[in-house]
Amino acid sequence: MPPRTTPTERQKRLGSELRRIRTGSGMSAEFAAGLLGVDRGKISNIESGVRGISADRLRTLACNCDVTDEAYVEALVEMAQRSTGWWERYRGLLPQGLLDIAELESHAVRMRGANTVHVPGMLQTSEQAMAIFRAAVPALPEHEVALRLALRAERQQVITGDSIVPYLAVIHEAALRMQFGGTEVARDQLEHLLKVSERDNVTVLVVPFTHGAFPGAGQTVVHLEGPVPQLDTVQMDSSHGPTFLDTEGQLAKYRAQLDLLESLALSPEQSRDFVRDISRQL
Repeated sequence: MPPRTTPTERQKRLGSELRRIRTGSGMSAEFAAGLLGVDRGKISNIESGVRGISADRLRTLACNCDVTDEAYVEALVEMAQRSTGWWERYRGLLPQGLLDIAELESHAVRMRGANTVHVPGMLQTSEQAMAIFRAAVPALPEHEVALRLALRAERQQVITGDSIVPYLAVIHEAALRMQFGGTEVARDQLEHLLKVSERDNVTVLVVPFTHGAFPGAGQTVVHLEGPVPQLDTVQMDSSHGPTFLDTEGQLAKYRAQLDLLESLALSPEQSRDFVRDISRQL
């Protein structure tokens, strides 16, 4: 397969999983190259995501590294298939990190996240999203704001379109009271949140101020579950772009953190009542 100029986060993840398989079995890169019938340099490129790998070669490597989890191997084979998604239309127009998020979301089997200072992007109205984008430093050009809004709207189809991907959002009271875009925009945002929370695949849980301290305060965390737990990814937002985490320790930490936040939050029904009360106060 020809080399890629810039591998996506999902392609890099496949490479890192193959490296874990190889090194975990004690197999050298030289031996793997001979086993797969490629030169030593291609093993490095495959493991960095610069080059792809065929399904047959992937299964050969997994078999010789004594990987017995068939579901895991088949999930890796699916990741290795060359495919393009709707987000490719934005390549070269928006930062790659935003496209990586869209690709990972499109392949997730379940998503859950926690937000402290703003409503999750998946649940934002276009007006609130616009207000947030326009608050960026340095200021984004208007054409890029429009592109980000278009990308956001297409990303939301994962949970609000015909898809049935389960999505759970834990939202702190602070995010519900932030008036990005002004009072009317904030009120419309809360009404939209109530409406989408009625979907069978969407659960919104609120953590009130009165609950006090909670883990991950100030962070925006999204846990994207893959077809098997080994292929889960945690995505965190920051002003310089998204960060993706996938080591065993990192995944365990954020799974536990989100589990605790869920236990602290109000029930779905109580959360909806809470959102309605805040909306009435605006």
